[in-house]
Amino acid sequence: MTFEQLSVLRPDLAFIAHWVREQSQVLDLGCGDGVMLDYLQTDKNCSGYGVEIDDEQIPKCVARNVSVIQQDLNGGLAMFEDNAFDTVLCLSALQMVKDVEGTLREIARVGREVMVSFPNFAYWPHRVALLRGRMPVSRSLPYQWYDTPNLRCATIRDFEALANQVGLEVLECVALKDGKPVRYLPNWRGSLAVFRLRKK
Repeated sequence: MTFEQLSVLRPDLAFIAHWVREQSQVLDLGCGDGVMLDYLQTDKNCSGYGVEIDDEQIPKCVARNVSVIQQDLNGGLAMFEDNAFDTVLCLSALQMVKDVEGTLREIARVGREVMVSFPNFAYWPHRVALLRGRMPVSRSLPYQWYDTPNLRCATIRDFEALANQVGLEVLECVALKDGKPVRYLPNWRGSLAVFRLRKK
């Protein structure tokens, strides 16, 4: 897969991919159909594993030649040793786990660098929806309140505080809108929060 193909499929992943160093050992948690690892293996000569629970996504990973482990993130990462990976990706998946703090600690344990993304609940259309008395529905939060897989809602500032609490240093924080960085009022205008972190 080329960078151009990734940019068309998932502009948010294309933005994040530039943070991953060539020939890195990568763990992609909640890897979905494996498109990110496919790109990293093809274009950046990376290796590693995806972790995914969805039965429908596993064959898609296999078709992309992505090594995937079918497991629920709520079960932890005990199968991996400390600092086993150069980079751990948890992209639009952390908000779906029950124990976010515990999972983030485990991510920090197994990876030297961590990249996390999640829907930014402070995005202004979400705030407007709440002011109108409704739960927000948007491209980054595409589910109704009663069928959402998202167990947790967070803002950029919320995540910064948690990252600091679990011993992670924020190297970069970017808010994205349609895969492009938002520089002015990012916590208001960015629909997706993206963090690059490392152990303190």
